[in-house]
Amino acid sequence: MAEFVRTPEYDKIHFAVLAIGATAKEMGISDSELYNRLKKVNLVQNLLLDCYDTLHCESISGVVWNVTEALKNWEEEKND
Repeated sequence: MAEFVRTPEYDKIHFAVLAIGATAKEMGISDSELYNRLKKVNLVQNLLLDCYDTLHCESISGVVWNVTEALKNWEEEKND
């Protein structure tokens, strides 16, 4: 039986999944809807994965706030 090896990549993906789930719940939308909106403005990579070192140290409410605000700002900018 192969032993599971935890990697930095795994930690980032796990964090992104948790952040998306918590933010979607707070926003009252499905996880997949939020994921698609984040992906459309490249925030899955640019915020959740690239800023993992900073964001994972925050409380879940802090992460939710950051994701919500970033999404709002990027969607507004894209619509201008």
